[in-house]
Amino acid sequence: MTLLLVPVILILMGLTVWSLLRGIGAFLSTTKADLEGDGTRATEMQLLQNKMMFNRIKYQGLAVAVVAVLLLFTHGGR
Repeated sequence: MTLLLVPVILILMGLTVWSLLRGIGAFLSTTKADLEGDGTRATEMQLLQNKMMFNRIKYQGLAVAVVAVLLLFTHGGR
């Protein structure tokens, strides 16, 4: 089971980092014009930031759940 879960954890960790970096990139791409908009609608960059934040939280949560399952299997067998 460990041989299956460790690669899953690594993939989820990679996806978490990728989402974080894309979100930071979207944040840095936000222009002054975006910030000075009329404020009634979210801009494309703000929507991307929101999507990447949600993805990061999702992948982080899944990685924590897989770690919990891995700990359960490795320490629960005693």
